[in-house]
Amino acid sequence: MAEERPGTWYGFGFCGFGQALGSGRGRQVHSPEPLWTPVAGVDICRVSASWSYTACLTRGGRLELSGSASGAVGGCRDAWASEALLVLLRSRPGPGAELQGWAPGSVLRGEPLWSQTVESEAAGEHGSGGEAGARALPLLPSASAYVSPRPPFCRPLAPGFRARRLELGAEHVLLLDAAGQVFSWGGGRHGQLGHGTLEAELEPRLLEALQGLPMAEVAAGGWHSVCVSATGLPEEGSEVRAAGGEDGAPTPFIAVQPFPALLDLPQGSEAAHASCGSRHTAVVTRTGELYTWGWGKYGQLGHKDTTSLDHPCRVEFFRDKQLPVEAVTCGPWNTYVYTVERRKS
Repeated sequence: MAEERPGTWYGFGFCGFGQALGSGRGRQVHSPEPLWTPVAGVDICRVSASWSYTACLTRGGRLELSGSASGAVGGCRDAWASEALLVLLRSRPGPGAELQGWAPGSVLRGEPLWSQTVESEAAGEHGSGGEAGARALPLLPSASAYVSPRPPFCRPLAPGFRARRLELGAEHVLLLDAAGQVFSWGGGRHGQLGHGTLEAELEPRLLEALQGLPMAEVAAGGWHSVCVSATGLPEEGSEVRAAGGEDGAPTPFIAVQPFPALLDLPQGSEAAHASCGSRHTAVVTRTGELYTWGWGKYGQLGHKDTTSLDHPCRVEFFRDKQLPVEAVTCGPWNTYVYTVERRKS
């Protein structure tokens, strides 16, 4: 019989601003290290990472910031970090919750830039004791609007949408509806919208290439998008590959992929969860293994080096330690992974 121990978050990649990445020594972490926290034994349930700072939420509802932004506050149910705006979903007396927008450098003191009351879904949907790595923001609890880092900060969705998940990339938006259909809009100059063109879309547009294949999860990066289905991992957008330079050394160039393409993971592994950084991708399999690929300049792929990869490669650290991975979330240039150690009793 398996006994489950408390989970642990690991981090690797860029930490030039002192983000909570492992020990915090140096500007880069090339191999996974346990996430450093100000208080030992803190049970972190969610991580949201921007370029220069990281927001960690505990199961008790306490939010801790590290990096270029610092500070702590209690009573939080969810948090979403970006360079321009830190958004908190906080408990309030009575029904509903309060949505607050803060300047990241405010140290969470004084008054937020703006706030508003939002409707809540069923109890527990967005509580701090929810599944590690799961997050509602930037989709609001009502599922009828989402948060943007630029005005207007709260943007409504069309009344007909039954949104299940929403992800913001650097220039585009992905929405997964209740039926498993994917809609995308925003900038498309790198093919990240998946409609076969490089044109922008001002309104949500159904991703027709994936019709008939229900999706379970979506992720949006800087220049690319990922959708997880029960049968594989279709990926659309652009990716970095290597080409020969004048001196014979590899020179990066961009290959644009404007239509979704099925990506097979090695050894027939099935994807369960995915997350996108600025130019890298991380996928958790159903058996708890982690695969990463893309840009690796800061060690964000977790392979003990700074090599970039154009194909999925398993992060051997977690396999060697016999640590099943349950969740992953990517910052622009770093990666956070949640594991739960299991032992026989």
